[in-house]
Amino acid sequence: MTGQRADARRNYSRILAVAEAEVARHGSAASLEQVARTAGVGSATVRRHFPTRQALLEAVFQERIQALCRRAAELHRTEGSRAALLEWLHDLVAYAVSARGLADALTYEPPTDRPADGPADAPAPDSCGAQLAGAAAPLLARALDDGTVRPGTTFHDLLTLAVGIALATEHHTEPSVQADRLFTLAVEGLSPSPSPSP
Repeated sequence: MTGQRADARRNYSRILAVAEAEVARHGSAASLEQVARTAGVGSATVRRHFPTRQALLEAVFQERIQALCRRAAELHRTEGSRAALLEWLHDLVAYAVSARGLADALTYEPPTDRPADGPADAPAPDSCGAQLAGAAAPLLARALDDGTVRPGTTFHDLLTLAVGIALATEHHTEPSVQADRLFTLAVEGLSPSPSPSP
């Protein structure tokens, strides 16, 4: 029995390592069958560990998601609620742009801040979206309390903005540059800055 558990752990680690490389090459379109072939296991073994493509993507991006959660905790202790929230949101956009497939993985997430009488398809508590929502909640709540962001702004709004920018720029020659530009436009708005008084 112990030998079987050790084999399962080795298979899991090998599959995850191969999946990370496949997702880096192909994004969310990475083939589970190709992952199985490269890892030297059967498709059933891959599906036993990762029953869906979403489960595989969640595992691949877990380290990045944890880093974003730690960053949110750091920023919550800083001055300036708006600046802290926007810095974290910018980090999320940058991660989503740099990690092929992350934006797609996050688009599968239903809103974590839906009304109580909304649909019951909430993400799993350990999903990427749920972890990010939990980490960002204090930042967003503080900014809302301070009146430094528009009333009614939800985490799902922020996630949709970040994912939208990442997906819109992924095929650009310099996606991070274009993503920064769009992020600035979204935050500052399309209106030009007021002219300085003479």
